Amino acid sequence: MHCSKCGSLEDKVIDSRLSKDGRAIRRRRECVACAHRFTTYEEIERVDLRVSKRDGRSEPLSRQKLLGGMLKACEKRPVSVERLETTADEVMRELESEFQREIPSAVIGAKVMDKLHQLDEVAYVRYASVYRQFQDIGEFLEEIQSLGRRPKKSVLQPELFK
Repeated sequence: MHCSKCGSLEDKVIDSRLSKDGRAIRRRRECVACAHRFTTYEEIERVDLRVSKRDGRSEPLSRQKLLGGMLKACEKRPVSVERLETTADEVMRELESEFQREIPSAVIGAKVMDKLHQLDEVAYVRYASVYRQFQDIGEFLEEIQSLGRRPKKSVLQPELFK
């Protein structure tokens, strides 16, 4: 590891611990040459997942794009950015564990809609309107009426049978 101050390749590890989320190792290092201290993070290298779009195109899976859609749907709603970031991380973890290389965009949209349904029903309808490409008010009304018939899953109580 190059020292960020003097460029030396010799350093010693002073302290190692897990990051807050447990997905990386945080190492505190000290340069042997100049005694400058710096922090490095070691994490598992992930395979780049790709999204297969409806029109046949393929693009890299982007947490930022996923989070951006959720933020837009929750604009001016009582859902914190922290909660949306946690939810985006949950979706990313689920996708990484279920898929090896390519993920159909329909699967991503369904997962996000499921999570938004649990967080905020208005945000869910907003997201669904863009994702499902509603063409008229009738489709909105149909979706809103279906919300009343569908039980809301509790985030505090896990599903027993899937």
